[in-house]
Amino acid sequence: MTDGVSTVQQDGNNMAPDKKSKTEQMMKKIGVPLAIAVALLLFLMPTPEGMSIEAQKSIAIFTGALILWVTTPIPIYLTSLSAILLLPLVGAVDDQKVAFGTLGFDVIWLMVSAFILTSAMVKSNLGRRLSLWMITRFGKTPKMTLFLLVLINFILAFFVPSTTARATLMVPICLILLEVYRAIPGKSNLGRVMMLQGVQSDALATSGVMTATAGNIIAVGFINDQAGGNIGYMDWLLASMPTAIITMTLTFFIGLKIFPIKGESNFHQAMDTLKDELAKLGSFSLDEKKAVSIFLFTVILWATGDYHSGWFGFEISTEQTAVLAALLCLLPKIGLMTWKEANIKWELMIFAAGAYAVGNALDKSEGALWMINKLVVALGIEKMNHVWVYVVVVFLSMYSHLIFTSKTVRVTILIPAFIALAKTLGMDPVPLALAAAMTMTYTITLPPHSKVNTIYFGTGYFSVLDQVKYAIITCFIGACVISLAVFTWFKVIGI
Repeated sequence: MTDGVSTVQQDGNNMAPDKKSKTEQMMKKIGVPLAIAVALLLFLMPTPEGMSIEAQKSIAIFTGALILWVTTPIPIYLTSLSAILLLPLVGAVDDQKVAFGTLGFDVIWLMVSAFILTSAMVKSNLGRRLSLWMITRFGKTPKMTLFLLVLINFILAFFVPSTTARATLMVPICLILLEVYRAIPGKSNLGRVMMLQGVQSDALATSGVMTATAGNIIAVGFINDQAGGNIGYMDWLLASMPTAIITMTLTFFIGLKIFPIKGESNFHQAMDTLKDELAKLGSFSLDEKKAVSIFLFTVILWATGDYHSGWFGFEISTEQTAVLAALLCLLPKIGLMTWKEANIKWELMIFAAGAYAVGNALDKSEGALWMINKLVVALGIEKMNHVWVYVVVVFLSMYSHLIFTSKTVRVTILIPAFIALAKTLGMDPVPLALAAAMTMTYTITLPPHSKVNTIYFGTGYFSVLDQVKYAIITCFIGACVISLAVFTWFKVIGI
């Protein structure tokens, strides 16, 4: 059985070839010339009435960068580096710190720390042990196991700030179970619903925890810097986690209706195999004990942020807590890893810095405000009741992943735009932008919409049509729940 399990795990980590569609190939070819042409056109055209020359230059650079980020003819971090260089060079900003200083933003440090914590979780095997233990202890039936897999995804979102890392952790465990259960890819409803709910629980759990993905952190940066908000770890958790839980609960049972499970033969054999995998991990290692201690300490500090001043005489911010946790992971003897073992995605750091740079340039030059004013007039949004503005924004954000596959790119484009929209309409931009940000992780409709989708789709247990059918329902429910929360739950928690 060991050889079979090894094969499953190996296949689970190499599941989907990176094939580009004809549309993607065409976009790569035209990306650079299109970006240059559009940017030059916007840069050289007569300055529109009511727009400053700085705003015009900022819009030109932002639009060119946006085209490159979407078409990806070059890596997204190279686009960000180009934007950071051009902003002060062409006079879009009068102080180069607006562009070059973004790499020192608090949220960048939060992202660095999140990657270190993820590396610690992977190295220690703590996440795998937790998953196997919960399934073998409580997964007595297929339906109960499905529920536990969803629950594990929600728990891991607190400790593994990477959607792809969680999928890489969970899929091999699912494959072990389904292999022993003799579930046939493409025919087994158990396999179909297990993998699809894996996709959805990964995405929805991510929406509930601020540090579960870089996109959430970037969104909070925009909300706090541009909207004047004060959103922290617990604010996001209280606002978003209830909507994620409600949506996942509803869609969990809907999934069982769409893909009914029949029969439970061989299920005890699957449990035996998973117990063997858990036994191979042996007793708790020193690294696991250290990881547990550090993660519990971190979560406690995040959860008690409002009481720090009374307890300690000073407040420990979300970012300071994250850096402290990263420091504990790396300290000799106290920690469990070295700097070389920390898988920090610096290309994402550079991308985020460039995104903030162009976003801040648009904000300071009032270029974003000018564009939103024109959009509001063109669409007649200024005549809408504010209630409908919230609903329209939430649904636009929810389904925007059909166009923009990158969460971070969508956050960079939409959150500053919605903040400017709220200011134009005389609305509080914080709840509007926060509600929109909570939808950004719902990238669940098609396999190419996220790496997580690709990993699960590569198992062969569900088709594109299966995913679309389930995702349309889930996204609609999620948008409705978030819209209702804006007018009810947000008021309860003071947002």
